[in-house]
Amino acid sequence: MKASIKNACNLLQIYSERCKPLCKEIGMPQTAFDILMFLANNPEFDTARDIVETRYIKANLVSVNVESLVREGYLKREESPGDRRKIRLVCTEKAWPVVERGRQLQTHFMDELFQNVDGRLKDDFFQVLGIMEANLKVMQEGRE
Repeated sequence: MKASIKNACNLLQIYSERCKPLCKEIGMPQTAFDILMFLANNPEFDTARDIVETRYIKANLVSVNVESLVREGYLKREESPGDRRKIRLVCTEKAWPVVERGRQLQTHFMDELFQNVDGRLKDDFFQVLGIMEANLKVMQEGRE
């Protein structure tokens, strides 16, 4: 178990290091970049609460960074259809060039991460992750 935790920490640390040059170039803090990429890559999670609950970023950091992204024109707020109390966060046209560069960075990172892993083993890995995700969902439903 300790090796798994260390691997997860190393993965996050190295990913952050890979993001630093792009974040510096575009003048965006890492947390704001992470929020923007999360919203772009996961359109089904489109509220500040979703970011807090899914990405485990502290609410105050989400609030500050979302406000900055809105002010700088990368995000806009929209009322949710059917529940005007719920505010959706939507990427603007200005965000898409940053998102595209971020996706290229993410793709390159994943390619590096899976270097020397053959296709079958990689497929098996993602299949196991899918099974684990389903198991976690069942376990979570059992808690509720």
